[in-house]
Amino acid sequence: MKIVIQRSKKASVSINNEIFSEIGQGILVLVGVEEQDEQDDIDYLVKKLCNLRIFDDENGIMNKSVKDINGDILAISQFTLMARTKKGNRPSYIDAAKPDISIPLYENFVSSLNKEMNKEVKTGQFGADMQVSLINDGPVTIIIDSKNK
Repeated sequence: MKIVIQRSKKASVSINNEIFSEIGQGILVLVGVEEQDEQDDIDYLVKKLCNLRIFDDENGIMNKSVKDINGDILAISQFTLMARTKKGNRPSYIDAAKPDISIPLYENFVSSLNKEMNKEVKTGQFGADMQVSLINDGPVTIIIDSKNK
């Protein structure tokens, strides 16, 4: 499982030109699932994401987590994170899990985030054509792969 974390001042996802979900200060996280992913991958990434110290403290030093600032999270599934780009110019998505595997894992990831944050995590809609808007704060963007612990 791979996630791309983007510290945000504001983020939203629209479907059919209608805002589906939006957040204020917090984290936009893009989530890619592969066939071999399991609960351990989810547990690792949820703990890491919620406790990653990427928000400024009173001294302007990145020393606070999204939990510390009571920030929001917008989690969006994105199979293209699993792209293979070694050969040619057309990405291969063979490593991305099929919906029967990826949907339950993504939903479990979101459920685990809800528990860890003790509040509702906003989402996109799995498989929909989504338009994502972001005011990246910093910018701060971090990629974490659960297979590279």
